[in-house]
Amino acid sequence: MHGGLVSAEPGAAVHVLGVRHHGPGSARGVRGALEKLQPDVVLIEGPPEADELLALAAHAEMKPPVALLIYAAEEPSRAVFYPFAVFSPEWQAIQYAVTRSLPVRFIDLPQTHQLVPPEAEGTPLAPEPEDSPRVDPLGALARAAGHEDGERWWEHLIEQRQDAEGVFEAVLEAMSALREDEKEPPPREALREAHMRRCIRQAKKEGFQKIAVVCGAWHGPALAKPRPAREDDALLKGLPKTKVAATWVPWTYDRLGWRSGYGAGVDSPGWYAHLWLTPERPVSTWAARIAHLLRDEGLDASSASVIETVRLAEALAALRERNVVGLGELRDAALSVLCSGDATPLALIHQKLEVGTGLGEVPSDAPSVPLARDLAAQQKALRLAPSSEIKLQELDLRKDLDRNRSRLLHRLSLLDIPWGTLGDDARKTTGTFRETWRLQWQPVLAVNVVEASLFGNTVELAATGRVVARATDAAELSTLTALLEASLLAELPSAIDTVLSQVQAFSTRSADVPKLLEAFPALAQAVRYGSVRETPTGPILAIAEGLFERIVIGLPGACVSLDDDAARQRREQLRAMQAAVGLLENKAQGEEWAEALDGLVHRDAVHGLIRGAALRLRLELGLVRNEDLSTLAQKALSPAVPPAEAAAWLEGLIAGNALLLLHRTELWAALDGWLCGLSREAFVEQLPLVRRAFSDFSAAERRAMAERIRDLARAPTAERSEAKREELDQERVAKVLPVLSLLLGVKLDETH
Repeated sequence: MHGGLVSAEPGAAVHVLGVRHHGPGSARGVRGALEKLQPDVVLIEGPPEADELLALAAHAEMKPPVALLIYAAEEPSRAVFYPFAVFSPEWQAIQYAVTRSLPVRFIDLPQTHQLVPPEAEGTPLAPEPEDSPRVDPLGALARAAGHEDGERWWEHLIEQRQDAEGVFEAVLEAMSALREDEKEPPPREALREAHMRRCIRQAKKEGFQKIAVVCGAWHGPALAKPRPAREDDALLKGLPKTKVAATWVPWTYDRLGWRSGYGAGVDSPGWYAHLWLTPERPVSTWAARIAHLLRDEGLDASSASVIETVRLAEALAALRERNVVGLGELRDAALSVLCSGDATPLALIHQKLEVGTGLGEVPSDAPSVPLARDLAAQQKALRLAPSSEIKLQELDLRKDLDRNRSRLLHRLSLLDIPWGTLGDDARKTTGTFRETWRLQWQPVLAVNVVEASLFGNTVELAATGRVVARATDAAELSTLTALLEASLLAELPSAIDTVLSQVQAFSTRSADVPKLLEAFPALAQAVRYGSVRETPTGPILAIAEGLFERIVIGLPGACVSLDDDAARQRREQLRAMQAAVGLLENKAQGEEWAEALDGLVHRDAVHGLIRGAALRLRLELGLVRNEDLSTLAQKALSPAVPPAEAAAWLEGLIAGNALLLLHRTELWAALDGWLCGLSREAFVEQLPLVRRAFSDFSAAERRAMAERIRDLARAPTAERSEAKREELDQERVAKVLPVLSLLLGVKLDETH
């Protein structure tokens, strides 16, 4: 007899098949038990709201892994997934019933009660403690049997079995023993089991002769033990409700390790799928698959190595007193033979084979929100099939297909559906016609799609609605300019008009120069990408020009009375501002910006880091003569200037490209004089700041700087007089060079 006999009442026999939710041995046992029992109805632990979707399980386009998605209609972020793999016992039970046109139902506590907001009165939550055997019953049994790894113990005991005779009785007995000391289950679990018992009683009332119940092994004793109906009804009375919806979504094997609606996943779903699909010769075929994978990665893997791997795995199983070869033996054998003791390829084997890749498929006529259907149609039209593997997509925006792909990906980003992540162009070009996207579809994005559907029924309408809503709620000008740039990339004309009006309103009344500094670069980018996307940029440019004038006027006041952290933030804003001015290619603005920087360079009230950074930016514009740099360096690094302020000025000046400063002899002479003039205490105090100033340079750049200082020490008198230096005292030079060597992180040879 398969299963536990719950009732021997005339005309009703209930058989409980306690399983692990994902396992080939359990799935094989359920299939065999059902074929032997020939039940009239199959009851499965799962969400009753999805009963109408069960018929789709037999659809030709349905390819596991897939999942049932149940979500609150008014708040889709409150959702739960019920994943199924081909080796899931519940999936095989569904397939058995649907293909035979047998009644099949889900009997878990409906999610209409479980997805009620936590603040609702009477919500059946109460999460389980982590150390409870209910959370990991397999681990509890494994530890009782003297094993540390419950996953491997269950695999050897159940999942690799070909004959499931007597397994369900044994599992029921084991779980009953675990639950012996349990007085009452937690409230939520008590409700779930009460509802499952109610569904079993309902099936009896409907006159079914043989009732098969497929549930998590932990629940087996609670369903096999009779309990008065009035007690269950009292528990279930008056539960709060919320409106929910259900659909099928694709799933991935790597997500089967994620805790879902009805329990924990498995560590090696790819291995379990292999055991299900290749029951005859799982060991040799697995070793062959490892070899194929290694060859695809350019690694050696001969047929002889495959044979030796199988032999070693079998020997290890015998030594470990295993009746069959398991994943642990195969992994150790592969490490020794196919990987030559190198553990690096094992990570690849784990990811590609043990866990597995690939995305399931659901029928096109499965229930879904209109936005999901529109997205699927666009993915098909643009030949962008979703995949669970990471794929790089390089787009040339001058091509219609690539431009349409880019537009879709940008719109999805605005909708918080991060299918693609925009990265740096692999070609390292400076143009604006290329984009490189990193694409990876995750099953949980289905929830994001449902949430985004609240803003519209198509991707374009939803993205426009989302942008308009954000623009209306925006409290910062920088938020609006970022939205404007994103809307241009996504080509949303209606959203652009709304955001522009908001930007105009904010910009005319904003006097906060730091906020204007944050906003201006985004406007410059918007103008730049607007030209690429053939979007009119006149209104954006007009707003940017207004912001620019207010920034230039208010810049001096925004750079005084700053602490060190604020000064660093302002330096980054100045850098971004200069890059933005360069993007606009307006000669008059460029001259005005350079003049504003010059005002910062010569204003003593400005923080030293800002004065140095402003001088650096003018150097990058080619507006600083050698003699002017010498004068400014001697002034900023004079003994009269506090060492901390001088170090900050130096940090602001040298940060960036080393080549720009490498041949500025005047700067190195001033730096040498400043260091020589520091007292011992001041030198020790400022050493970390000076080292930080040089820390971003590469070893080659620091070496070139050290050589430049060496050449300065060896330079003839004429060159040194040109650098406005007196003839060097070689004895003093010998004292200074080790210090500079320490600062620059380079070694001096004997010739120095």
